[in-house]
Amino acid sequence: MGALRGWFHVHPIAELDDLRRTLGLSTRSVFRVLARAGYLSSFSHAGRYYTLAGIPRFDQQGLWFSGHVGFSQQGTLRSTLVRLVERAPAGSTHDELQAVVRLRVHDTLRSLVGAGLVGREFVEALYVYLARAPATAKAQLAARRALLARQRPSPPLPLDTARVIDVLVAVIRQPRATAAQIAALLSHRGLAVSDEQVETTLAHYSIGKKTARSASKHSRR
Repeated sequence: MGALRGWFHVHPIAELDDLRRTLGLSTRSVFRVLARAGYLSSFSHAGRYYTLAGIPRFDQQGLWFSGHVGFSQQGTLRSTLVRLVERAPAGSTHDELQAVVRLRVHDTLRSLVGAGLVGREFVEALYVYLARAPATAKAQLAARRALLARQRPSPPLPLDTARVIDVLVAVIRQPRATAAQIAALLSHRGLAVSDEQVETTLAHYSIGKKTARSASKHSRR
């Protein structure tokens, strides 16, 4: 036991080969010693890394990383993802979960959905993973939709009649100008008009006009 604790005093994590060499024991005997000391296996790297139970300092999400190796209070990656999804107020997307656990999780999430351990809904071009409990999932879904609504850009304020006329006159004078160029021309004259307001005005009057981005793409062809 002393040799085991001595290893972990210097190295916070270990693979099985490290422990076999250090202790001079067989695999079965190493696990007996680990069991007496109390140990955890990593949720990453197929669980092949070990540490003593008292070493990790878990964060608020129940995770601890030693370099690129992750350990979880939930044990396995599957259980960890279920717990993270259940505790997420607005559910979780694949990218959000992947950022937290620092692993590719697509296949594991698909397996969890298939097993009914987490739910999944398609919300505004995103798959959102939800808790299994219907009431929790309903609240998460509502929170996610509210979050996405807050993140949408506000529509541009409509122009007054005088500015609309200025935009239309500029289009007549510069029929090949982009919306951004028209906005710049008007701003140069002291008329505060944004690109988006020009685009909205042109769309309202069904006038086809390239944005600065689309014109740039066209010029590269």
